[in-house]
Amino acid sequence: MSGGALGIEIVLVFFLPLFLLHRYGHFRKQHPLVLFGTLLSWYLCFLIVFILPLDVSTTIYNQCKIDNEKPRSLTSSDPSNQTSNSSVFPTSTPKVCHKPWSYIPDGILPVFWRVVYWTSQCLTWLLLPFMQSYASSGGFSIPGKIKTALIENAIYYGTYLVIFCSLLIYLAAHPQWQLTWQGLQTISIAAANTWGLFLLVLLLGYGLVEIPCLYWNSSRHGYLLAKTYFKAAKLSKEKSDAEENMDDAMEEVANVNESIGYGHPLRISIDTILRKCPMEIQEKMVRPNTEDSEEESTQRTYPSKRSLVKLHKQVICAGQRHSQTQVQWAILLEEAFHLEDVCKNETNTSHQFVHSFLSSQPPGWLGKYLYTPTIEWYWECVLRQWCYRMLALLLSLLSVAVVWSECTFFSTHPVLSLFAIFIQLAESDYNYLYIEMACFLTILFLCVCVYSTVFRIRVFNYYYLVPHHQTDAYSLLFSGMLFCRLTPPLCLNFLGLIHMDASISHQQRIETAYTTIMGSMRLLSFIADGFYIYYPMLIVLLCIATYCSLGTRCLNLLGFPQYISQSDDLTSELVEEGRELIRRERRNRQRSEDRESRKRGWRERYGEQRNVRRSRNGYSELKDNDSPSDNSDIAQLTRRESGDHTGLLQDVDTTSLDPSDSPTQRYAGGRYLSLASSRTPIFNNV
Repeated sequence: MSGGALGIEIVLVFFLPLFLLHRYGHFRKQHPLVLFGTLLSWYLCFLIVFILPLDVSTTIYNQCKIDNEKPRSLTSSDPSNQTSNSSVFPTSTPKVCHKPWSYIPDGILPVFWRVVYWTSQCLTWLLLPFMQSYASSGGFSIPGKIKTALIENAIYYGTYLVIFCSLLIYLAAHPQWQLTWQGLQTISIAAANTWGLFLLVLLLGYGLVEIPCLYWNSSRHGYLLAKTYFKAAKLSKEKSDAEENMDDAMEEVANVNESIGYGHPLRISIDTILRKCPMEIQEKMVRPNTEDSEEESTQRTYPSKRSLVKLHKQVICAGQRHSQTQVQWAILLEEAFHLEDVCKNETNTSHQFVHSFLSSQPPGWLGKYLYTPTIEWYWECVLRQWCYRMLALLLSLLSVAVVWSECTFFSTHPVLSLFAIFIQLAESDYNYLYIEMACFLTILFLCVCVYSTVFRIRVFNYYYLVPHHQTDAYSLLFSGMLFCRLTPPLCLNFLGLIHMDASISHQQRIETAYTTIMGSMRLLSFIADGFYIYYPMLIVLLCIATYCSLGTRCLNLLGFPQYISQSDDLTSELVEEGRELIRRERRNRQRSEDRESRKRGWRERYGEQRNVRRSRNGYSELKDNDSPSDNSDIAQLTRRESGDHTGLLQDVDTTSLDPSDSPTQRYAGGRYLSLASSRTPIFNNV
């Protein structure tokens, strides 16, 4: 299967970043270049993660072939010593090197890694920062947005230029180093990997502790519910702030809309800003299509082009933040209602899960026949806790193994890195499937620890990945930049953990194609023998700080509320506030459902009575004479129907009715203006 596994993985990996982009981005609203840049950056990073195990197995197979060729070459080169050598040392038969199922021919991987690596580096250091400024610009034309992006990135690119020129001067002045193209590439790669490793250790130290703790706490329903109340209190404040910012922005837009008429040159910019406003705001701001007179135009003060650009950016940011908080609030309410239902159903003796509110969507085939209320009760109230606890213990063991290996991977005699021991045991038997699975699971765990931190971290309102298609363009592009800067040093660090990086392990063996593209780090000995070896040991201190919640406590002291424990005064206050908010939303939803059920009952009852009256009216027209008994029956029917309507009026809770939502409106004196949408009386047919 020559290169077949490589082609299959290249195709299948594409669907993973596509799924993530569909979850966090919006294909219809966001710019195609933003979506393409984010998708390409994520795709290249995932390719490195999934293809690297194939590179490791191929390298081990090539090393086996080289080891089998060494004894033959020594014997054939010195035939005079063949007899003496065979008499002293027994002839050892070479091992049979079985070709792995995912073997990649020579020459393919170096080209593949070169294309993937340099494309990702061009994206993260050149294109994505420019696209970030372009997407967040408030300009009204493409040249205006490009100009704004260049101005904002002048300092960014200028800093890189100063660092690059300093390195060139240092290389030119150093007598031992020759200024060659290969040396410049190695120094550039070393600089990028050093920056990425600096950030990688910080994120990895947080994720190695936070992810096992997250799954362990997910098995505690009381903890989850209290933290959800805490989030509700914080999100309620953010939602109110977003609504205030939206109102302020809409007020400024209304003022500008009134001051600029249709004949003014800036009217095109105003229309562009209006298109970014919600539809109900656009309908309110429609002004008559008349040009202003000369007196009115001279008396009014018109805004400048720069102020309109600033207002345009403000409207975009306010609209995005308002939409994000609304969607997050709806999701948080569903989560809180579900957790409250779980706590209530734990004491349910019938072992059937009962929901407080019916789902708006009808249950599918899976929900009808497989995920029944009984199975749901056992999963939510019994099995889920134990599954999460077992998963948390397994992840904790992996975290301990990673921390130990990060502190001891430089030791080759004896081998102390656990992952290096596992790979060497599999290499002795040439079990390529085990080697690839072990490499993939290890890299996957490291990526989950790092990437989950990237997806969960929040830098105020500038960077925040929000699911359900609510992430803005700036955050999507910034996540692509982080992925491209973190993935190469992460994979290089993994190769050091399994002793496949010769610049760190100092072993005389064949290198992987990935490390050959990275270049020989021995050119910069203070980085290869110093920073790359001793800096990862800092991960121990970061794990201890994360376990003790030092960062959370510092943020809490700085005025950014974080959930610590319910013994904290600020945390307990926010938990109580969130509990009251959830209760209020539950009452509102219950009232709305009761109102809808009443509407549905009225509609069904009135519809049946109308059908009965229509059928009886048609039957009376067919008869030639009306008997007194028929008239008495009709009178009884009329009294019965009027009695039914009186009962309906008495059962209605007037406090839960909203006159604007219901077609039947009640006024003072207990009299209804109408009982149906039509203006004809209900009993006319009778």
